[in-house]
Amino acid sequence: MSAEPRINDRIRVPEVRLVGPSGEQVGIVPLAKALELAQEYDLDLVEVAATARPPVCKLMDYGKFKYESAMKAREARKNQAHTVIKEMKLRPKIDPHDYDTKKGHVVRFLKQGDKVKITIMFRGREQSRPELGYRLLQRLANDVEDLGFVESNPKQDGRNMIMVLGPHKKKTEAMAEAREAQAARKADAKANPGKSQNAAEGEAAIEDAEAPAETPAEAPAEA
Repeated sequence: MSAEPRINDRIRVPEVRLVGPSGEQVGIVPLAKALELAQEYDLDLVEVAATARPPVCKLMDYGKFKYESAMKAREARKNQAHTVIKEMKLRPKIDPHDYDTKKGHVVRFLKQGDKVKITIMFRGREQSRPELGYRLLQRLANDVEDLGFVESNPKQDGRNMIMVLGPHKKKTEAMAEAREAQAARKADAKANPGKSQNAAEGEAAIEDAEAPAETPAEAPAEA
């Protein structure tokens, strides 16, 4: 069956409860009278509650109503949050420079409202020292605690130890902030043409933040 409501001469009932174009209650009137009023107002008679007795109909511009509904649905899809799980891989004896680099990626992911799966990879005799991986995970969690929290505590998985960090900020909030920052950069670039490159970089940042995932995805980053 069609999801479209019945309008005008497609309505087949003897009488309707009529609602005026501004939402005012006209009352129960014969269908012929309702159609006559629709012509006078140059509007459509739209059945908005088919199961009511009698059915409720409203006078409206149905074409405009459909367009506005489509725009609202499009905006809702645009703002829809997609759960994304990024993955960051580290070694238990990672050097300070690599650690800072990896931490920077984790910070960026959390700021974008994404979860981060942290994997510590043990090799050879490192497998006999799981406390090294645990301490590294605890250190990372403490370093980013203002942006995220430990959603899944460290646990051993074969040769690996895994922890999941969740963002304090919701994905929708991160996307909204990214759009605001982009708008501010565009305004600044317009006022200062020499800074147009910054606006282009802002475009790239928001595209990263809003990129949808078909399924909860993992984006691995090797150590």
